[in-house]
Formats: sequence, structure tokens, C-alpha cells
Amino acid sequence: MTRDSFIHKEVAGAPGGPLLFVFHGTGSDENQFLGLGRHLMPDATIVSPRGDVSEHGAARFFRRTGEGVYDMEDLARATEKMAAFIEAHRDQKKPSAIVGLGYSNGANILASVLFARPGLFDSTVLMHPLIPFEPEVAGTLEGTRILITAGRHDPICPAPVTERLAGDFARQGATVEMLWHDGGHEVRPAEMEAAQRFLTRDKTGAAS
Repeated sequence: MTRDSFIHKEVAGAPGGPLLFVFHGTGSDENQFLGLGRHLMPDATIVSPRGDVSEHGAARFFRRTGEGVYDMEDLARATEKMAAFIEAHRDQKKPSAIVGLGYSNGANILASVLFARPGLFDSTVLMHPLIPFEPEVAGTLEGTRILITAGRHDPICPAPVTERLAGDFARQGATVEMLWHDGGHEVRPAEMEAAQRFLTRDKTGAAS
């Protein structure tokens, strides 16, 4: 797998600085979080891949058969492909830290990579993730910092499922923080503020 296995955009940061991967939601593309990434981590090199699955014209990172019902075989394919893509960029850049941020479907592929490749990411921000299955972790997540943001009335990502995911991460040794708002699936300013605080506190050098 190469650094070009996904259509993507890359914005250069400081040489040897952190590498920030941003993952869009269903129906968006690689442009969705480029500006946010630069705002959150001004010194980072930002890599934003486009999902390689089309759902009635809407880009996604893996297939599903219904709302909240995943094609598990395709999720496994997508996870391996994405992990290899990230590793190829890591090997080429040799960054000080690897950080991820994803929303909705983008948060889901990021979470799946976290489970499949423990230790690949130093810190991640998962906005409105949905993992409606019992994940298997190929190792320990000790040393990984994770921020989960969510809406208590999200019709797509029910709060109990989000809480279960946070517990799954914590049981595997990750340091998990959560931020809730009283809305649904939309991203609110408080989430952006929490992400900025979270990344600024990063002890890995991922933010200044």
C-alpha cells in the first residue's frame, strides 16, 4: 500500500512536526476538515483522505447495509487499507506524533484503525462515533489519548453505544475523555473547543 492509495489532500507543516489525519463524514470529502485541522494544530502536516466507497453518490470509508448496520467484511478491508495508508505517510514523514480526528463515518474508520493497530496513533478526537459491535483489539492502547464528543439525543449514535465504546477503549488501557452536548448528530462549537484544549494538552508534542 502506498501514500496514494486514497485520493487525498496534504497540507505541509513544520518538518519533523506532528502528522494529523482528518476523516470526513458520509457525503463529504477530503476538504471538510482541512481548515479545522490547520486551526487546531498550526504546525502539523495534515493528511485528509477521501472515502473510497460510494453510497448513492455519497463518499464513505466502508460499506453498510442499513443505518448502523455495517458490512463487516468491507470494514475489515477498509481498516487494513487505511492503516497501511497511515503507516506509509508515517514512514515517509517520521513525525513527532500521529494524531487523528474524525466525524461520524470518519470517526468510525478511525476507531476501527485504533483497535486494529494499537500504538499507531498518539491521540485521537472521535466526534459522534458509532461502533455497533464488540471490537477486538490487537494489543494494548496504553499511552493512547482519546477524546470522544457526542450528542445525548443523537438519533444515529445512541448515547449508550457511545458510552460502551468509551468503556472499550478504557479497558484496553487508553486515557479517555468525553464531552457531551444536549443535541443530536450535529457538531457544536463546544466540541471544537474541547478538541483544541485536548490537543493543546497533548504530552506527545502533537500541539504547542
